[in-house]
Amino acid sequence: MGTGQKEITRLLLLLSLIALLGAIVGLFYPIMLLAMSALLAYQLFQVIRFENWIRTGGRKKYPKTSGIWEDIYYHIYRIKKDDKKRKKKLGKMIDLFRKSTEALPDAAVVLGKNDEIEWSNKMANQVLGLQNSDKGQRIPNLIRFPEFVRYLKSGDFNEAITLNSPVDKHIILTVRIVAYGEGLRLLLAQDVTQLKKMELMRKDFVANVSHELRTPLTVLKGYLETLQDMDEHTSVLLSESLTQMQAQTERMQYLVDDLLLLTRLETQQVKNECVDVPHLLQQICLEGDTLPQQANRIQLRIESPAHIIGEEHELRSAFTNLLGNALKYSPTEASVLVRWYQTAQAFVFEVQDYGEGIAEADLPRITERFYRCEVKRERKISGTGLGLAIVKHVLMRHEGKLNIQSEVGKGSCFTCHFPLKRQCN
Repeated sequence: MGTGQKEITRLLLLLSLIALLGAIVGLFYPIMLLAMSALLAYQLFQVIRFENWIRTGGRKKYPKTSGIWEDIYYHIYRIKKDDKKRKKKLGKMIDLFRKSTEALPDAAVVLGKNDEIEWSNKMANQVLGLQNSDKGQRIPNLIRFPEFVRYLKSGDFNEAITLNSPVDKHIILTVRIVAYGEGLRLLLAQDVTQLKKMELMRKDFVANVSHELRTPLTVLKGYLETLQDMDEHTSVLLSESLTQMQAQTERMQYLVDDLLLLTRLETQQVKNECVDVPHLLQQICLEGDTLPQQANRIQLRIESPAHIIGEEHELRSAFTNLLGNALKYSPTEASVLVRWYQTAQAFVFEVQDYGEGIAEADLPRITERFYRCEVKRERKISGTGLGLAIVKHVLMRHEGKLNIQSEVGKGSCFTCHFPLKRQCN
């Protein structure tokens, strides 16, 4: 039998005895009224005492009592005790989190629903200029870089942004925001100054080496052409050697040209103009049809007359690379589909081939420099390994995105998406 049932049973027995006593002495109603008043006063006393105890937070030991009130006090006391244990455990976890984030080499800031600062570590104070007293302040009021404010307002945190430190303009930071919990976000800022310096050194090295190689290659190519013109084909070995030397020189020339183009894409600003994409694609496809063994393979579909803002030379390079790859990596009798069309979100350039396809493991790295898929082929396919890297950089400079869908043995589809805002007359 539970405590409540016992309490009701005792109350009924007590009232029965009082009723019996009242009937015996002939004062049933007065005695019952007096008994009910006494019981009500007792319960009122217990309620007041309970309210006084709970008002102080129940920190003191609960008062001595009996019956159901003792069980009520005990249950509340046990709930508070368990809650205290959970808070203590949670406090240890929070302390552990803070200690671990304090040890991070990156700046970390916890942001609330309205971009207010909930907490920040020491590195955030050093590289972002935040203070302990800034807690509760909105971070856009403290870091007022336009690109950071736009990034924060956009809500698209798939990509990180790069900006200079508000404390020291020579420090370069990569800022990323990670959403978690209900409306909370974690801002992480990493110092990438050394990485950027190394990247700049690499770019300068590649640019300098490419420029230095260009002159001797031009001289070498000129002498080889002269020797080939003088060759009377009296020696088969000499003729074949000159042909191979000429082919390798041209390969080196293509490589140097691609490296110089990549360097220009990484360092120079885009010279924006209104590019007639349909006309440009017609020219590229016409040039592709004139190549050996490529006649009538290209199917061009212009489904939008849109022109976009960009640099025609760069777009030509990107489109030509994608079309050239599609022709090279598919059978000579297979057709290649080229489309220019518009969706609700973007203008799209698409190249669809029905060739050997790309393995799923290679897709994440296919746009890296010099990366080539390890595939056994019956025929050797020449290339510098820089074509898709050039495509990626051109699209980045035109606010575009490259999407690749491929299946081994069935072919590949490369789509370049340009935002609608780049449309021009």
